[in-house]
Amino acid sequence: MGYRTYTCPIARSCGGCEWLAVPYPIQLDRKQAAMEELFSEIVEADGAVLERIAGMDEPLAFRHKAATPFAPGGRGGKRVRSGFYEKGTHRIVACDACLVEKDGLRALLSDVGRIAQKLGISAYNEDAHTGHLRHAIVRAGYATDDVLLTIVTREQQLPRAEQLVDALVEEHPELTGIVQNINDKRTNAMLGRQCRTLWGSPTMHDKLLGCTFAITSTSFYQTNPAQTEVLYRLALEGAAPEAGQRILDAYCGCGTIGICAAAQADGVEVVGVERDAGGVSMARGNASANGVEDRVHIERADATVWMTRASRDGQRFDTVILDPPRAGSTPEFINACTALAPARVVYVSCNPVTQVRDLALFRERGYRVERISPVDMFPHTKHVETVVLMSRKDT
Repeated sequence: MGYRTYTCPIARSCGGCEWLAVPYPIQLDRKQAAMEELFSEIVEADGAVLERIAGMDEPLAFRHKAATPFAPGGRGGKRVRSGFYEKGTHRIVACDACLVEKDGLRALLSDVGRIAQKLGISAYNEDAHTGHLRHAIVRAGYATDDVLLTIVTREQQLPRAEQLVDALVEEHPELTGIVQNINDKRTNAMLGRQCRTLWGSPTMHDKLLGCTFAITSTSFYQTNPAQTEVLYRLALEGAAPEAGQRILDAYCGCGTIGICAAAQADGVEVVGVERDAGGVSMARGNASANGVEDRVHIERADATVWMTRASRDGQRFDTVILDPPRAGSTPEFINACTALAPARVVYVSCNPVTQVRDLALFRERGYRVERISPVDMFPHTKHVETVVLMSRKDT
């Protein structure tokens, strides 16, 4: 029996799904081989188990977040163009539908541009730093029907905003909220700091592992929630929460992993550390919504500074969970983490290359790698996420 492959009319110009023409089982084999090569020294030295990559049953329509840039087109720049940036450029490739996005998301984004053009709302010109519409981002629930649209503008004043909102709500009754985000900087960053609600609710809700989470336009939340549940199950297996244990969730964001850990086992105390004020507020609200606010304590602080102080104060944790950005962690963070002397460290990574670099420092400080679990969060790309379980050698 032959392998199934997928086709997309803009695959070459978009470049987002660079392995789309590669049969999915072969994609997984390639990723597994890459992880075996990357972690080979650690596996040999520590006797670690490298598990088989966790793939998807059907690698389609898995992204529950979609985005588009806007740019002026046509004579006088009055057209509002949308789609994807061509790989390595800021040239926009038009797109009517995307195989890896949840059905309907791309149509909604396209309609933002179409309706804006009809109303005479201008697209952002990044060279001149003029125009109104910069981006649109839509998030859709995995276990709920919530759909939150964020329209990013160059300035607070959005001409004919009410007509734009009315038209979008009429054509897309699935919407539950529309938010305007203001980004007035000359930057490639998509979002600015300020948001205001144009219609409906400024937050959406979703569920992971039975826990409910409120998410805002600026919250970090994984784009592939089906595989996020796989990722979190592996992290919680490593953390092995039991009554009486203390777990530290560093880089906690809106609290997802820590709250799931607290919900899994009564009597577990979780401390989450997050330096962003918005993330702290969301995490505390999410803990309350899931009935674990008495056992999940969210601290607003830099994780490295907080852990350094906590170790000096004699605090101890059974497990530390960290999920840093793509750049990985830092030597200072790792020093502060190991000073707490947790029995286990669960390191979730979206960049195994920087993770391997960081694991070397953990191992120098008395930890051994027990298990490496790759997860395919982004089919049709080279990206792999990994969950690594470490234990202190003297435990």
